[in-house]
Amino acid sequence: MPALSPILPATTRVGSVTLLARHLPELMHFYRSLLGLSVLAETDTSITLGTATSPLLTLRAAPDLPAPLPNRPGLYHTAFLHPTRADLGRWLAHAARLGLRIGSGDHLVSEAFYLTDPEGNGIEVYADRPRDTWTWENGQVKMDTLAVDAASVLREAGIDPNDLNDLPDDYRAPDGLTLGHMHLKVGNAAQAAQFYRDTLGLDLVSNLPGAAFLSWGAYHHHLGLNEWHTRGQGQPAAPAAGLGGVEFITPDLSGLRAHLAGREGISDHGDQLTLHDPWGHQISVRQA
Repeated sequence: MPALSPILPATTRVGSVTLLARHLPELMHFYRSLLGLSVLAETDTSITLGTATSPLLTLRAAPDLPAPLPNRPGLYHTAFLHPTRADLGRWLAHAARLGLRIGSGDHLVSEAFYLTDPEGNGIEVYADRPRDTWTWENGQVKMDTLAVDAASVLREAGIDPNDLNDLPDDYRAPDGLTLGHMHLKVGNAAQAAQFYRDTLGLDLVSNLPGAAFLSWGAYHHHLGLNEWHTRGQGQPAAPAAGLGGVEFITPDLSGLRAHLAGREGISDHGDQLTLHDPWGHQISVRQA
């Protein structure tokens, strides 16, 4: 397994994501319906959604911004991590009743389902397999994309795959729902991986053609980076809807603050440091 980073503690994790919404009410209703999230804070131009214990998603009104083009660096997907496989099964039954088109992938370390929101932002909904079943070799975790046994996931929740009609209508997100990882589109995956290793002390834990996966504390990944649709692209010249920023949460910011001392482009807000990567993604690390 990779060595633990001295820059940020091994328990550093994804906190929340901000999306710039062209149609704020519609996007809010979509995420509430899809994931059973609650409104935690609301103004005329911003809505924060989450569970009873944690904010996960902030939507900010941006009605004048264009939709992002597919080859624009930005969000690939936001990954919502369910605490158990049974929780994932309950969500899957709920999503099936909504009639959504969903893709899937068994990644060996996790079982995941994929879709997009009405504004084209990618979403992953997943549950991890037990860590003691993950395979590590030479500091890299083995991952793949195989077919998910969706019927087995449903049965884990006590749901008959052949009868999804007799289910409650008031689906709510489990309290343990978190953002497990973020996956970003960049112009060069290797360059991006080096930036995040050098800047935030993330460990490179897996490589695929045109993609890299990094984490703290030997997780399978807190951050995915790919150039599959954006190879060779630089920082966009003009704003667009979509990703507004990613927040990581850490119990101790002092190591990162010392590491970044004197570096240009760092905003220090006391309990939070904010910076941008070479493709303009806003990254915040907050102590909590």
